[in-house]
Amino acid sequence: MGESSGFWPWWQGGTAIAVITLLLLWLGNQRLGLSTGLENLCALVLRTPHLQRAEVAGSARWRLPFLGGLVLGGALAALASAGGLTPNLATPLLDARFAFAPAEKFAWMFAGGLLIGFGTRLSNGCTSGHGIFGLSNFECGSLEATLAFLAAGMLTTFLVYGTGSS
Repeated sequence: MGESSGFWPWWQGGTAIAVITLLLLWLGNQRLGLSTGLENLCALVLRTPHLQRAEVAGSARWRLPFLGGLVLGGALAALASAGGLTPNLATPLLDARFAFAPAEKFAWMFAGGLLIGFGTRLSNGCTSGHGIFGLSNFECGSLEATLAFLAAGMLTTFLVYGTGSS
């Protein structure tokens, strides 16, 4: 009710995602997912057979502007917020647990990014593709992938932060 953060309530964001997902399916027979968009970006400079397959080449016309819109939307939301667009390395929970120096924090984030990329390729899609589009189409593989993403996130959180009680 009392949304004081200046951001959309969860139900408006969820409705927007649902509408976009349905429009992609009905109008273009396309799947929502970000990992293919990253492949579209890579295909702009790399000519490997994997990046030239029909799924990637056929979606670049709408996926690249979609990715640009996500970045632009995030920047506009940050500019509109009370704090403005002020990038920083503050990660309060991680800092309280490990007190990493900036170089260590970048290494931690880089390793996490590699693991996310590996998981995305292993599951043949990302959390948005499986969790939003695949589940809405009752795809068994997407349910398995989403449960694996959720379990990995919960396990990682437990291993890094423990139970929360000291």
